[in-house]
Order: sequence, then C-alpha cells, then structure tokens
Amino acid sequence: MHDILPEQIALWQNLEDRFRTVLEGYGYREIRTPLVEVTELFKRSIGEVTDIVEKEMYSFDDRNGESLSLRPEGTASCVRAAIEHGLLGAPQRLWYCGPMFRHERPQKGRYRQFHQIGVEVFGLEGPDIDQEMLLLTRRLWDAVGLGDLRLEINSLGDGDERAAYRNELVRYLKDHLDRLDEDSRRRLQTNPLRVLDSKNPDIQEVIVRAPRIMDHLGEESRAHFDRLRAGLDEAGIGYEINPRLVRGLDYYNRTVFEWITDRLGAQDTVCAGGRYDALVAQLGGRPTPAVGFALGLERLVCMLKPRGLPSHTGLDAYLVAVGDRSQAKALIVAERLRDALPSLRLLCHCGGGSVKSQFKKADRSGARYALVLGEGELERGVVGVKSLREEREQLEVAMDELASFFATQT
Repeated sequence: MHDILPEQIALWQNLEDRFRTVLEGYGYREIRTPLVEVTELFKRSIGEVTDIVEKEMYSFDDRNGESLSLRPEGTASCVRAAIEHGLLGAPQRLWYCGPMFRHERPQKGRYRQFHQIGVEVFGLEGPDIDQEMLLLTRRLWDAVGLGDLRLEINSLGDGDERAAYRNELVRYLKDHLDRLDEDSRRRLQTNPLRVLDSKNPDIQEVIVRAPRIMDHLGEESRAHFDRLRAGLDEAGIGYEINPRLVRGLDYYNRTVFEWITDRLGAQDTVCAGGRYDALVAQLGGRPTPAVGFALGLERLVCMLKPRGLPSHTGLDAYLVAVGDRSQAKALIVAERLRDALPSLRLLCHCGGGSVKSQFKKADRSGARYALVLGEGELERGVVGVKSLREEREQLEVAMDELASFFATQT
C-alpha cells in the first residue's frame, strides 16, 4: 500500500476529471459504496474457489463475530446496492471510483491497495450496450492521449455452454497433466478456465492446443458476439479475438474484453470487463442482464507520467506581506480576493520573515505571481504584482481591481 503525495496528486485529479467528464457525457451516474462488505457477498459473487477469495481478500471478524472484508473489486458492491435500494426497476448506467484491496505480490502497476474507476449497466441485454462500453473506453483513452492500447475480446457463452466447455477443457488438461505446472494443476481442480490465463512459457503449447470455447457457443450466444463484432467494425474499433481470454471471476458470461498495453511488463491489462447476466439473481435480485468494466488508475498513472500531464498543483499567486500592519491586513485582502474570484489558487504567507525570505518561498511555491503588500502599498490602497515566471515590470493594482486583473490572467 502506498501514499499519493501532493506532488503527484494533480496527475490523479487530472485523470479523474477527464474520465468523469466522459462518463457523464454518456449519461452515467456516480454511486459510492462502502469499503467494507460482509465476506459472504464476495464468496457468492466472485466465487469461493477463485484466487481472490481463497488467497487475496483482507477479511476479519467484527465485534459481533460477523466476517467482513475490504472490497477486492467494485461490481459485487454495486449489485448489492442496486438490489438493496430498488434501482433495478429501469435500466441503470452507474460508475464509481475508489480504492480496492487485495493481498497480492506488489510489482509495477499492482499494489495491495489500488484504485479503480468502474462502470456497471443493469437492465440491457443486447450487444449494443456491450458496444457502447467499448466506444466509451476508447473515448476515455482519447481523453488522456493513450492511443496505443490493444483491445482483446472473447465470448464465454451462457451458463450451460460454459459448463460444457469446462468439462471438455478438464478432460483435455488431464490428458496433459504431466506438462502442467503446480499452479495450473491446482487450478484444474478449482477453476480450470484460469489455466488458460497462465503466463508460464513452459505450458503455452498445451494452452494453444486447448479446446476453444467459441466451438461450444449456441446460436444465440454466437449471434450476440457476431453483432458486437459488426458494431465494432462499423465504429472503426480494432480488436483481436483471444480464445484464451476468460477473466478471473466466476460471474462472467458472453462478452468479455481487455484493453492491453506493452508498457507495464507482466501487468499488461489496463481495463477489463464483460457481461454478468446471472449475478443479480445470484445475489437475491430479480433476473437482470448486466455488463461492466473496471480500469486501474495506478497503471494509467504509470503510463501517463512520461506524457507530460501536470505533476503538481500550480498556484496563481503567493501573497507577501511586509511589516506588522501589512501582515495583519494580508489575510483580509486574500479573503476578499477569494470571495471575488473563487477559482483563484492563492497562498497567503504566514509566519513572518524578511522580504527576501518570503520571495524565496514564493518562488519555490511555483506560483505565477507574487502579490506584495507593504506599508507603502497599504497607504496607497494598492497591491504590487510581480511575475515570477516571466521577465516583466512589477505592477501596482488597486485592491478592488485585483480580481479583475486575475480574471484576465487565469
């Protein structure tokens, strides 16, 4: 788990603001759910034999002896909230942003506390909403200048089709048991589709030759996937069909997708999602089709740092006060200026000190201007305005005209 320091926070805020603008532009509404849920929620949704539930969740008993967990992902909480608050009477487009928690081995782009922006849609079953998801994610990448992500898609079919495929896959893998690594043998007993996710180069030949789930799709599932592909082709979104893309959570069906990068090493997935049409009913709600995705903010921040997005919050002005009377007046001048121009980023010097030391602090603050209030300025009802980033002559601006001056500068 790690801290996000003030010098880094502007990049995070910039990223979140751009994404919020895109999401609201598509008609999605924000929802905020608790960090802590009953453990059973995640066992029922994610699956008891998944790596997340078996090895990665932070779970504990509260004072009443009830098992609680820090949320490892956002979909289950969003579904629980939609059921609990009666949101499923009409289609819903929701989004959320916040920390998730998994006890994983930390590496570049992967932490035990990590942040996600997620989107969930309830009540729409056609491939058109799947297509909208992918159009939306492409616009998110455009909003932050990431044009080099690759899209991979697959279909897992419906429950019966997936079960039939699972049985055939297990038979195939058992025939090659001597070539599987220890982790894949364990997954064969618990969640065999996850064997297809293995990055171990020693078993890639076995995985490549494995049965493909596409061969087990029924007529409706295949038509759904074909219509999605036609929509993506029409929209000009490039993609690759990855028959080994299965996702790590038990609740997915039909469409699944991932946006991939080559710039983060082993942690190459930036955004992933798909359909989970049975999950709402599984958690006690009315049968409701659903689809969603989540993207990892830490991984995007790693990719965006070299792109030149802001890495610190810039100040517009730093108010330097010289002399006892000026220092007493400075905070009042600053408050009046903030009243008149709420968007102004103004830091008012506190703690006294010489003019020279105050100007050094003003310069180190990164502010564009130093505002100077001394005894002379106080007598004349003006404030000195000195540019700290450009070679300009210092100005004097009447106190009641400062807001107008900055309105033309910011």
